[in-house]
Amino acid sequence: MSTNRAPKSGFAAEAQRKINSKYSEELAAECLEWIKEVTGEPINTSGEMDNFYEVLKDGVLLCNLSNAIETGTVKKINTSKMAFKCMENISAFLEAAKKFGVPPQETFQTVDLWERQNLNSVVICLQSLGRKAGKYGKPSIGPKEADKNERQFSDEQLRAGQTVISLQYGSNKGATQSGINFGNTRHM
Repeated sequence: MSTNRAPKSGFAAEAQRKINSKYSEELAAECLEWIKEVTGEPINTSGEMDNFYEVLKDGVLLCNLSNAIETGTVKKINTSKMAFKCMENISAFLEAAKKFGVPPQETFQTVDLWERQNLNSVVICLQSLGRKAGKYGKPSIGPKEADKNERQFSDEQLRAGQTVISLQYGSNKGATQSGINFGNTRHM
C-alpha cells in the first residue's frame, strides 16, 4: 500500500478484503512464470500478493512484456521510480494490451496496480493477454482461444428450418384467466 495513505477502515476495509479474497496465488504465479518465460527476466515468480505487487508495480516489466510480444509496442519505458512515471508505464502497458486484443472488461485501471486496489483485475488482464500471445508466436497460458466457426447454409436448408414450429415453443392450450383478480375486492 502507498506509504502516504492511512490504512482503510470500516466499509472501505471490508470492501478491500472482499476484493482481495478473489485474488488467486496460483493464477498470479502462472502469470509471473509466463512473463519470465516471454521476457527472459530473472524475476521472483511467487504468486504471493506482496511479491506480485512488488514485481509489477513500476510497470517496467509490463512494458518489457509488451515489447517482447511485439517489438516496439511501447516506445518509451520510464525507469524513474517517480509515481507519475510508473503510472505512465502501466498506462502504456494497458494500451498495448488493448492493441493485442484484450477486451476492455478484462483490463484494469492504473490505480488497481499502482495503489494495490485490485490485484485480481491485474491477474485477469495478464491471463487474457497470455491467451492472446499465441497469435504473436509467443508461449501462451490458460485455455486456448476459441476459433471462429462460421457456417454456411444453403437456401434449401434455410427454407426447411422455416417449417419447423410445432410445439417446440410450448403451448397455451388450456390456459385461462381464471384466478386473476386484478381490481376485484377480496371476498371473505
